[in-house]
Order: sequence, then structure tokens, then C-alpha cells
Amino acid sequence: MAILIIAEHDNCTLKGATLNTVTAAAQMGQDLHLLVAGSNCQNVADEAASVEGISKVLLADNSVYAHHLAENTAQLISQLGTAYSHILAPATSNGKNILPRVAALLDVGQISDITAVESADTFQRPIYAGNAIATLQSLDNIKVITVRGTAFEAASTGNDAPIENVDLQIESNLSSFVSEEIAQSDRPELTAAKVVISGGRGMGNSENFTLLEQVADKLGGAVGASRAAVDAGFVPNDIQVGQTGKIVAPDLYIAVGISGAIQHLAGMKDSKIIVAINKDEEAPIFSVADYGLVADLFEAVPELEQKL
Repeated sequence: MAILIIAEHDNCTLKGATLNTVTAAAQMGQDLHLLVAGSNCQNVADEAASVEGISKVLLADNSVYAHHLAENTAQLISQLGTAYSHILAPATSNGKNILPRVAALLDVGQISDITAVESADTFQRPIYAGNAIATLQSLDNIKVITVRGTAFEAASTGNDAPIENVDLQIESNLSSFVSEEIAQSDRPELTAAKVVISGGRGMGNSENFTLLEQVADKLGGAVGASRAAVDAGFVPNDIQVGQTGKIVAPDLYIAVGISGAIQHLAGMKDSKIIVAINKDEEAPIFSVADYGLVADLFEAVPELEQKL
């Protein structure tokens, strides 16, 4: 049977996490269908059709899917999903919101955050904040899975798959869209950035995050934070990196004033190069860092920015 992949998008562009999910799906089977559910999202469907490995794009273009309300989208996916052996989505906030509902509607289990595919029914996922890897086998007829994008390479483009319209309009009336506030930034999105510089409790206050922003701007990177910094009110939680925040795997991760609690390491330890700046030479962050600088961040970071 075919595999259904749920596209992550904003009704304008296809998000990169979808390409990583396609790579994971290709290791489970070869007949891959990509569902684009949204409103006025023909451009997304056209982009999806270019992804290598996709044999068909399903386009559910309707106002009831405009804001990706989980109650509506889950009903759509569960009705379409009975024709598939696997249903996959990126392990983003949308994927984590929608797929558990899909699994419940289909009366199957859900496998979350897989990082490796051993076979069509056997997968690996991190447990205990990434300290151990569990290998699990699903016996369900339909396997519902979220994929950790940082664990898989992005699929290439250049394909020209056919696009098929889906006329299912399902509105649950269990929830309604009220409003949204989108943070505007000239910096790249945190989970897609090639360079991330994050600050922890050691930053002291929100104003000191300006030091990191200046370095990020020089490197064309994004700014992140540890949960300790978020809980202290230094920065908003949408830039939190860690087990309960965003999972990142940039080419370069710079941790400033971050001790390296296990929950934070779970969100960034797959980064290609890790640099740590901390005045405590016993800080756990140094155990995963490729380069460590034991120094006062208020001296080291301005000097780094100046040299850049």
C-alpha cells in the first residue's frame, strides 16, 4: 500500500520539514503521496509536486483547512488514511497536534519523533531526553508516525508529480480560529537556520540577549534560548531549544551561558559543530561541545562580535 505524507506549509510555501519527512517515508516504501490541506494553497501543491520520490500530490484546498485546525484536518486525514499503510507528518507543533487525533480516529497507536527507519514496521526513537534510543515495532495495519526532521536529509526537487484535487470538506465545529500573532524577524527561522546562537540563564536579563543578536546578524543565524532563560522571562518561549522546545541541528550551534541540562542537550546535540562559552569549566555543555571557551560571556561575546 501507499504512504501518505502530511505537508507542513503556511498556505504559501512548503516547509523544509516536509522534505525530511519524505526521505524517512522513502525508507518505508516507494509509492509516496503528499497531502496539501489548506486554503488558496495551489502554489504549495505545485512546489510539493516537484519533490523527488512523490508519485502523487493530493490537494484539499478549502477554507475549513485555512488555519490547520487539528479537529478539521484530523478528520480529513483519517478518512483518506484508510487507503494507506503509513501516515507520516513532521514532528512540528502542527504534526504533534494533528496526528494523535488521527491515530485515535483510526484506533491505532502513534509512534512519535522517529529518528531512524529499520524496516517498514520497525523504527527508532529517542527516550529519556535522548539518553537512550528505543527500537519499536508496530503491528498496526496503519502506522501513524511523526518524524524528527533533523535526523533525515532533505529530499531533493526536480520531480513533476500529478496533482489530484480532494473535495472532502469536513468542519467539526469543535473549535474555531480567533486570531494569531506572528513574530516578524529578518533572521532565519530557528529550526531551518544553518547557524544558531543560544543564551541561557547566564545571560542575566533580556537586554543582554542583544549581544547574541549582534553575533547572529554577523553570521546570518538565528537566536535561541534554554528553558531556564525562557522561564526567567528573558525571551519568549517560541525560541526555546530543547526537549520541550524546538529541535535544531544547524551546521554551527553556539551555546552561551548555558549549563547544558539534559533537556537542552536533547534539542541540539545533533548539531554538526557545537561551541560552548561558559565561565564554569565543569558545565555539562562542555561534554558535547566540539569547541569550549571557559570565559566570562560578557567579555567573550563582544570580542567575538568585534572580530567577526
